[in-house]
Amino acid sequence: MSNEPNGNQNTSVLEENKIKAEEIKEAANKLFLAKKYEAAIEKYSEAINLNPNVAAYYANRSFAYFKTEAFGYAITDADKAIKLDPSYTKGYYRRAAANMNLCKFKDALRDFRIVMKRSPDDKDAKAKFTECEKIVKRMAFEKAIEVDSPKNLAETFDVNTIVVEPSYDGPKLEDGKITKEFIEEMMERFKNQKRIHKKHAFQIILAVRKIMLETPSLVDITIPQDSNLTVCGDVHGQYYDFINIFKINGVPSETNMYLFNGDFVDRGSFSLEVILTLFAYKWLYPKSLYLTRGNHETDDMNKVYGFEGEVKAKFSEEMFELFSETFSTLPLAHLINQKILVVHGGLFSRDDVTLDDIRNIDRFGKKQLDHGSLMCELLWSDPQPQPGRGPSKRGVGIQFGPDVTENFLKRNNLELLIRSHEVKENGYVIEHNGKCITVFSAPNYCDTIGNKGAIINITSDLKLDYKTFEAVPHPNIRPMAYASQFGGLFT
Repeated sequence: MSNEPNGNQNTSVLEENKIKAEEIKEAANKLFLAKKYEAAIEKYSEAINLNPNVAAYYANRSFAYFKTEAFGYAITDADKAIKLDPSYTKGYYRRAAANMNLCKFKDALRDFRIVMKRSPDDKDAKAKFTECEKIVKRMAFEKAIEVDSPKNLAETFDVNTIVVEPSYDGPKLEDGKITKEFIEEMMERFKNQKRIHKKHAFQIILAVRKIMLETPSLVDITIPQDSNLTVCGDVHGQYYDFINIFKINGVPSETNMYLFNGDFVDRGSFSLEVILTLFAYKWLYPKSLYLTRGNHETDDMNKVYGFEGEVKAKFSEEMFELFSETFSTLPLAHLINQKILVVHGGLFSRDDVTLDDIRNIDRFGKKQLDHGSLMCELLWSDPQPQPGRGPSKRGVGIQFGPDVTENFLKRNNLELLIRSHEVKENGYVIEHNGKCITVFSAPNYCDTIGNKGAIINITSDLKLDYKTFEAVPHPNIRPMAYASQFGGLFT
């Protein structure tokens, strides 16, 4: 049975099926409360198949899809709930929340207005409506003051004008050069919830931006015989789980190579610590540590999921602007020993895409990704078990089947696709007849999912070894703590 939202229309339903559907819906609700969202989706689908005339069934499944970040499916189900019962206010609320997650703020505001009109005394709905309205007004203002050729902060910023006060007791970049000792001291300082001086943070960001400006969109990696490359998936600002990877697998070095495959920031509330550590290691080991751009290394996502608010709270708006400019320079894919392609999201809506097409993507300066572009699909797409292609459960990118993976690999003389982008119960999953591997490295994602994290060790002869790990304790700061104006929309 497919769980993809199906069409609905008012049909004649036997009374016994109505009763059975209610029983199944109650079972689904219990699974939802137990945070077993995939199982809840299965049950809601059973209830819908028995009685497709109940708006609440679609709204409930919409919320379960929402919890699994299948925002496209969540919107589709909310649409069906509204179509069945235009007076069903919860359908509009569900659709608004899903659209917010896709950064479709105007669409969300339209639905929040309906919710407010019908429930003017609902304090929660009013708060969400107010915040959404602020976002839309802010976007309109930013667009109004845009100029055709905006200044590039990195090119005008003079880090040498920043003075390190004598009272600063943290690590220092002597003569503007990065060292292993600096990074180790910085990481320990971050672990103790202290910051480094803003001058050194700016120096790290600027150094990495310079490296990335000289880096192609598709980076070739050759693993030397005496070395090992570890591919890590999303870490999403979970700093304490992130440094636990180094405890388990060793810190980066010239022979202990790493490829972090996007989504370094957002969600977790220690994103700044994660990205500064990664950038510092990239500066120290430019040929041994690699970074792929993920769908969360973009302005829209950073505004919603916490990174912008975190950087402004810990340092300044100016620093966030510099991160934004640097994220737009990150490469989009890596090719390991000419045989393994690593991307954050997945494959394409076209059959004829080659590695040269990826190499030739002009990624610089693109802060907003055009839907349907190769760049967008690299960052957003997901695999599906069925052959062919399907609409994205997220509402962005596509879903691609095992035949699409096989044909792409054959066309480009590749053996394997490694991607991230999706939380997995055991931290990784092997799909598409062993040709597509998903790796996700943020255990107990958002402090709620209970999943393991995973990493993949790859030797010079392309043997793969998987390591999984549990979450470790972290300070009592909730996920998305710096997304205060948005955070309540996503719970």
